[in-house]
Amino acid sequence: MSRSHEATIPAARGFSSSSGGGLKTSTPASLELLYAAAAASDPFEGIASAMSFTKHLLMHNCDVWTPDWYNPTQDPQLGTTIMAVEYDGGVVLAADSRTSTGTYVANRVSDKITAVAPPYIYCARSGSAADTQMLADTVRRYVTALALETQRPATVRTAAALFRELIYQNKSRLTAGVICAGWDPLNGGQVYSITLGGTLVRQPFSIGGSGSTYIYGYCDASYRKGMNREACIAFCQQAASLAMARDGSSGGVLRMVCIEESGAQRLLFTEDQLPRGWQG
Repeated sequence: MSRSHEATIPAARGFSSSSGGGLKTSTPASLELLYAAAAASDPFEGIASAMSFTKHLLMHNCDVWTPDWYNPTQDPQLGTTIMAVEYDGGVVLAADSRTSTGTYVANRVSDKITAVAPPYIYCARSGSAADTQMLADTVRRYVTALALETQRPATVRTAAALFRELIYQNKSRLTAGVICAGWDPLNGGQVYSITLGGTLVRQPFSIGGSGSTYIYGYCDASYRKGMNREACIAFCQQAASLAMARDGSSGGVLRMVCIEESGAQRLLFTEDQLPRGWQG
C-alpha cells in the first residue's frame, strides 16, 4: 500500500523496542501479532495492550481494520429506559437491561437498579455506566456513614440530595441521569428525579433514559393517582415494554424493585412475559 504511517505507543510487557521505550509500527498493522505477543506474557494484559494500541492507531487516523461496531474511544453507555412510580405505602422502580457501546450491545442483562441504602432506598441509573456506578457507590458510602453517626437510617430525600449535589457540582464531567426512590417512616414512598444538570424534583412518577422519549404520551395518559402496587407494576410493564420495542438502545429483560415498609422485593420479566402491544 502506498500510504504509510508510523505510530509510537508505550512499550507493553512482552514487547521489545529498539527505540528505547516505544513500539514502532507501520500501517496497515497486524493486530494478530500484537495480541499473540502480549498474550504470551499475560493474557489479560495482552488484550488491554492490543485495545490500547488499536485506540492509538484510530486516534491518529492510521489504517487499521476494526469491526464496524467497535469504537474503543467510546465508553459503555446505559442507553436506557428507567422509571419509578409512587403508590400508597411504597414505590416501584423498573429498568431494562441493555448496556451498549456505540451500536454494539456490551451487556444484555445488566442491572441498572442499584441499592443505595438497602432495603429501603434504591436508584435507577441512565447515562454513562461508569459515571452512574461511581455515583451510586459514593452516595451509598455517605448514607452508610450518616446512618452510623446518627443511629437512624437516612431518608430518601437525603440520598436524592446527595445525588443532586454530586451531579450538579460535576455536571461538566459526568453523564448521569438518576431516579432515586424508596420508602422511609417520615414520608412513605417517594420518587425523586435528578437530571443531567443536577436538578432535583419529586414526582409521583418519573421516566428517564433514551427510551423515555417514546412513552411520555403513554405515561401522561395512563397514570392514575391512587394506583396500588399491582397497578403500578402493570403500568411499568406496559410503559417499559413499549419503550424497549421502539428504542434501539433499550432491551433485554425488565427488572423491577418494589419497596415498602416490609422491605424490597425484586421482580424479573423476560421478553416473552412482557406486553407486545399491537403485535399481540
